[in-house]
Amino acid sequence: MSEVRFTDQHEWVRLDGDEATIGITKYATDQLGDVVYVELPPAGRKVGAGGEAAVVESVKAASEVYAPISGVVTAANAALADDPAKVNADPEGEGWFFRLHVGDASEFAKLMTADQYAEFVKNQ
Repeated sequence: MSEVRFTDQHEWVRLDGDEATIGITKYATDQLGDVVYVELPPAGRKVGAGGEAAVVESVKAASEVYAPISGVVTAANAALADDPAKVNADPEGEGWFFRLHVGDASEFAKLMTADQYAEFVKNQ
């Protein structure tokens, strides 16, 4: 069974064994507006927890997407190159950004649960 955790930078990470899928939250897409371009990391790239991993551009702004946990990128969501609006349509599903092989699973436990994130967003 997979579990999802969240960062204070509005990224989400779903952990399935030692594979993590990462994207941005619905709250983030609501703040950004319509996503028009996504720059994703190449497979094989090492990312550190909190390190820059991708870029998302919208009609309002360009924003960094940070890796919630460290690891090695195994895949990027190529569908976003042709249809970046998938990020707005389904940010926590089909609009995922990249997957990585987890470097340190203990980092996942330090992230916010869904309830903690919901409370965090209420105070934004």
